[in-house]
Amino acid sequence: MGSSHTLSPAFAQAFHARSGAKPHLTFAEFMDLALYHPELGYYRRDTARVGYGAGTDFYTASTSGAVFGEMVAAACVTLLGRETVAAHTFVELGAEPDGGVLAGVKHPFAAARTVRIGEPLEITGRCVVFSNELFDAQPLRRFVRRGVDWRELGVELRDEALHEIELAAVAEPWLPADAPEGYVFDAPRAAAELAAAIAAQPWTGLFVAFDYGKAYAELATETPSGTARAYFKHTQSNDLLACPGQQDLTGHVCWDWLAAALADGGLSHPKVESQEAFFIRHAGEFLAQTMAAEASRLSQRKLALLQLLHPSHLGQKFQVLHARR
Repeated sequence: MGSSHTLSPAFAQAFHARSGAKPHLTFAEFMDLALYHPELGYYRRDTARVGYGAGTDFYTASTSGAVFGEMVAAACVTLLGRETVAAHTFVELGAEPDGGVLAGVKHPFAAARTVRIGEPLEITGRCVVFSNELFDAQPLRRFVRRGVDWRELGVELRDEALHEIELAAVAEPWLPADAPEGYVFDAPRAAAELAAAIAAQPWTGLFVAFDYGKAYAELATETPSGTARAYFKHTQSNDLLACPGQQDLTGHVCWDWLAAALADGGLSHPKVESQEAFFIRHAGEFLAQTMAAEASRLSQRKLALLQLLHPSHLGQKFQVLHARR
């Protein structure tokens, strides 16, 4: 399937530079180029992406304002203990340029720092390692079932337009053994590799990642069209090749793969909970105090809490993976 959108000369040049002698890129290579190219990548551009304002493309839990950071901090206190958490540095990975989740929040940590996109991954000492929608933005490998084979999907630049193509058959141990003809499996392997890289860093403490994803069994049997999606100006699209560098590309993470990467790296008891359950179980006292203080009015803080917790909003759409070391 080709894209009906005009491709910029700059991106076409970057595509050719990346593909080299090959006439194509794998979809994962294309997604990496479209999101993380130093000048043209969606996440490398100095522009507002998150929020409700003009020009933004999507919103996350952080759009709810300081209350999200306050709830995250409260949950960390419960999971680590107040005296213990005070000895930890809060490290946010992949924070937006305009500030992290703790911006403007009075927090209990010894210090807080952010690691932006493109900065080296260096985590040492006692830390709370936090991310919000970082793993779903890692490049996806896409496969389609053809007969008894899986073929990896690629992207070809032809006639000044991008086209989806099928590459040679591949054999990977984690591809579903049984799938019907035409089933698309979007494999978030880069997300699992990132989790392994984080676990390999010399730090101890707490890992907390907010994201959306599914178990491997769900990805292998319940998503026949795959999970990759594009977002542009708050509109979801299946046109993954349109306007590269100008729209967000994302897909569900595999919680089983992330949890296994953390466990293999020495973190204990990785657990996945819905965002609603995570906050109710680990930030319950903060929630009770906040709701009591806002009981007599429909304030912005109360609306933010409802958005973060309600199952029909973000409460069930997002999940939280947490683990200790």
